[in-house]
Amino acid sequence: MTINQTQDQIVDEFSMFDDWMDRYQQLIDIGNDLKPLDPKKKTPQHLINGCQSKVWVEAELVDGKIIFAADSDAIITKGIIALLIRVLSGQSPKAILDADLYFIDRIGLKENLSPTRSNGLLAMIKQMKLYALAFQSKLEG
Repeated sequence: MTINQTQDQIVDEFSMFDDWMDRYQQLIDIGNDLKPLDPKKKTPQHLINGCQSKVWVEAELVDGKIIFAADSDAIITKGIIALLIRVLSGQSPKAILDADLYFIDRIGLKENLSPTRSNGLLAMIKQMKLYALAFQSKLEG
């Protein structure tokens, strides 16, 4: 599935909810479904700076595709990183670097997050794109 197909699927899922409390619950449920990160990977190296909560993101390149794993100590943040993983994991570094993550605005996530969570969201995206950039350079090198 392409990045945009996954984003469209997420937009459809969230469009079923009119109330933001229901959308938050959906986000929490998505976070609860995220496979826990190996505790040995919860290191300062994988910790994202700029998040109010603790968020760890790890990435590996498998057959030209990036596989992300992550965890957070906050339920909403865990849901956000789970959505990002759903959209970006299993994609090529180039696809991730070129991705326009429009689902964030379309589901109303950005406007319904506190400023600190919004900054955290941007930090998560930036870190995932940095992994993609590093793997892209490795593939070209």
